[in-house]
Amino acid sequence: MSMKKMGAAAKAAARAMSMASTDQKNAVLKEMVSMISQHARQVLDANKEDINEAEASGLDSAMIDRLSLQGRLESILKAVESVITLPDPVGERFDRKVYNHLEIEKCRTPIGVLGVIYESRPDVTIDVTALALKSGNCAILRGGSETLRTNGVLVDAIQKALAKVALPAAAIQLVKSPDRIYVRKLLRLHDSVDLIIPRGGAALHRFCRENSTIPVITGGIGVCHLFVDKTADLERSLKVIHNAKTQRPTVCNALDTVLVHEAVAEAFVVKAIDLLRKSGVSFRLDPMAWKIAEQAGKTDNCLQAQPVDWETEWLSLVLGIRVVKDLAEAIEHIAKYSTGHSDGILTQDKSHAERFVREVDSAAVYVNASTRFTDGGQLGLGAEVAISTQKLHARGPMGLCELTSYKWVVHGDYSVR
Repeated sequence: MSMKKMGAAAKAAARAMSMASTDQKNAVLKEMVSMISQHARQVLDANKEDINEAEASGLDSAMIDRLSLQGRLESILKAVESVITLPDPVGERFDRKVYNHLEIEKCRTPIGVLGVIYESRPDVTIDVTALALKSGNCAILRGGSETLRTNGVLVDAIQKALAKVALPAAAIQLVKSPDRIYVRKLLRLHDSVDLIIPRGGAALHRFCRENSTIPVITGGIGVCHLFVDKTADLERSLKVIHNAKTQRPTVCNALDTVLVHEAVAEAFVVKAIDLLRKSGVSFRLDPMAWKIAEQAGKTDNCLQAQPVDWETEWLSLVLGIRVVKDLAEAIEHIAKYSTGHSDGILTQDKSHAERFVREVDSAAVYVNASTRFTDGGQLGLGAEVAISTQKLHARGPMGLCELTSYKWVVHGDYSVR
C-alpha cells in the first residue's frame, strides 16, 4: 500500500469534488445510505467479528461500546439523511463590502483532503464521509485496528455509491493496514493532505501534534463539569446530571465532575448519590462531600477523591463531587481542570449564568442543560467530524461550515493601486 499514491489520488479527486453540484453531492449521500442499508447484515456481521476479537484481546468496556454498531446503524444513517437536508456551504458569499472602489466578498471553499485518524468508532466512518462529501472534500480514513473489518465493508459500500453517481471513488479511501507506520506516513503527506483530524485519546492527539507536517485540529477529550448554584432548581438539576452522566458514559461529552455550592450541599449531595447509584454510578468525593455522605450513611460505592481524580476523563460510570463555597471557586476549579470541552451551570440567577458564560472558556458552555448536547446532530449540524477544543478556525462540533475555508473574491473596474 502506497500512502503517496493514496494522497495523489485524493488530491486529484478533490478537484472533482470541489466542482460537484449540490444535487450531485446529495445524490451520493442518498446512494450511500442505500448501499449501506443493502449491506447492513454484512456490516453488522463484520462489526460483531471486530467486537468478539476486541473482547478476546481485553479491550476495555468503554472502547467496546464505542466499537459497536449493533442496534445503532439505522440511527447513524438517519444522521446522513439529515445532512442531505442541510444547506450546501460551498460557494456561499459573505462579508460583502465596498472599499478602495472594489467590491470585496468572501466565498466558502472546501478545505480539500482531510486525513482522519480515529480509534474504535466505525460510526465516525459514516459521519466523516457524509460531512466531507457534502462540503466538497475528500478524506483518507485511518480507523483503529480493532474496527478494520467494519470499516472495510463500510468504505467499499461508500466507494460503490460514489462510482454510481460518477464521482471519484478515491474521494473516500481507507488505510487498510493496522500497521502504525501508515499513521506516520499519513501525517507527512503535506503535498496532498490539507488537514489532520484525530479522534481518540490524549495520546493520539499528542502523537499527531508532535509528528505531523500538516495542520492538526485537536479536541474530543472532555473533562466536563456541571456547577449546581445555590439558586438551582435541585430536582430538575438532578435530572440534568443523571442524563449527563449516565445516558452514554463512554463518550467525551459525558459528565465527569459535579461542583455543588456549599449552601445547597447538605440537601443535594445525598440526593445525587441516591439517584445515580441506582444507575450503577460510583463516586469520588472531596472532604466536604465525603463528610456529608458519611453522616448520612451513604459512602457505599464512594471513595475519597485524590488530586488526579479532578483531571480524569472517566469514560465510565464514575463521578467526582466537590463542594465549593461560591461561583468564583467553581469557575476557578473549571479553569484548572477542564479540557475546554463542555462545562455548564445549573442556576436560576441570571447574573450568575452570564458571569459563568463570560468567564468559562470552553468550546461549549451550558446554562441549565446537559453536557451531552455537545454533538453535531444535537446542535443542528446533522453530524460532526470531531469536536474541536482549539481556538483556531473551528471550535466545538465540526459540521459542514467548519469543513470549509474561504477565498477572497474582489471585483474592480480595471482598478490599479
